[in-house]
Amino acid sequence: MRGKYVNKIREYLRKTPVAGIGSISALVPDREYAHVIVNHLLKRGEVRRITRGYYTIHEEPSLLVYCLRPAYIGLQDAMSFHGLWEQETNPIVITTRKVRPGVRKVLGQNVWVRRISPNHFFGYDYLGVDDFLLPVSDVEKTFIDMVYFREMREEFVRGFRGRIDREKLERDLKGYAVKFRRKVIETLR
Repeated sequence: MRGKYVNKIREYLRKTPVAGIGSISALVPDREYAHVIVNHLLKRGEVRRITRGYYTIHEEPSLLVYCLRPAYIGLQDAMSFHGLWEQETNPIVITTRKVRPGVRKVLGQNVWVRRISPNHFFGYDYLGVDDFLLPVSDVEKTFIDMVYFREMREEFVRGFRGRIDREKLERDLKGYAVKFRRKVIETLR
């Protein structure tokens, strides 16, 4: 398949980490034709499907984070980004959307999806991975989430102790219940 629209879509896919079918269909005369072109590119192996309606040319399963917005990379995966854990981990996406939590197969790899309350959605920065930026929880939010999701172990606490900004941690904890705040502070001691 050749034509100006196919080349336009190829160029768009090179510029963006994740493309939704809605944004792709804005480049062509109608949505049906967008589906035809995307299916053609999928069969040729030029494009890979992340999840329903989202496509990429990259081999990075963490890109699922852009499909479940608002979301960020968290827990052990964020610890790896911050150099707090040396082990290779499956990507862990934390979202506020009402999606099915658990393991998903994305680009041939397992990705964990966890849900969090919109009140507790904060504390992430965009970090560079390959040619794009991913939202990753900062060190303090990673620590809070590790306690919140009951993933914290003593070996992790030792790594966090020297890296956590106590004042920022206390500010971040203001949105949580008093009992949980105490639990986080006690865990850090």
